[in-house]
Amino acid sequence: MEVRFVPADLRRLDRLKSEALSLAFFEDERPLRGALGLVDWRLCGFLSREVRAGRVRGVEGEVTLTPTQGRLSVDKLFLFGLGPRAAFGPEVYEGCVRRMFRTLERAKVRSSVCGLPGRSVEAIEPEEAMERLLGVAGEFLEHDELTLLEGPDAQKAMEPVLLQERRRARAFSG
Repeated sequence: MEVRFVPADLRRLDRLKSEALSLAFFEDERPLRGALGLVDWRLCGFLSREVRAGRVRGVEGEVTLTPTQGRLSVDKLFLFGLGPRAAFGPEVYEGCVRRMFRTLERAKVRSSVCGLPGRSVEAIEPEEAMERLLGVAGEFLEHDELTLLEGPDAQKAMEPVLLQERRRARAFSG
């Protein structure tokens, strides 16, 4: 799987070309933050209205396919609930990443953009997020390309973990 990075800003989100965008949020995270907040803005507050109406809650395990109303450059927008922020930990992170990949696999998506669970509020360090992502991603071999929404500092912290995994994979395949 090819892994790329792009900062989560509106201009870059508007230019992304991908089949799907996957974003996770906490049930007690209001207002919506990070890339999800930007997407909500691009959708004229649609996501905030869905949250206020209780149609999207952010509870752990929740998965919602949301209409993009032609305002995003991706075909599908998936929202993933993380539960309460206080309960967030490695198990919740890995469970959400696994749900993301499983959902994308069922939707026949091979190229996607992802905001890693908990990263928008720095609930997990970038290195640990990448290590755990790669551990789960190995279970889903049908995904070809993943673009992560991360700023330059997080990208710099994640790249050595990614490079180490690529070297390990080459050593085992060669």
